[in-house]
Amino acid sequence: MSGALRFSQLCQGVFCATAKTLTQQLRELEAGGMMRWEVLPVVPPKVESSLTGFGRSIAPVFAAMCQ
Repeated sequence: MSGALRFSQLCQGVFCATAKTLTQQLRELEAGGMMRWEVLPVVPPKVESSLTGFGRSIAPVFAAMCQ
């Protein structure tokens, strides 16, 4: 919810998921329009993921579920 993150940062934040599982879940979120991947033109390539407007709009729902 706080902005764009690299995959390694996401892995550090989600301790119970393997890299494969996290990748699959992120791809499903992307397919659902909740997040996007951005490939930055640097060497070595850098990919960041961030929430779309729709993804940010349902943040209150996620917060309620966590409580």
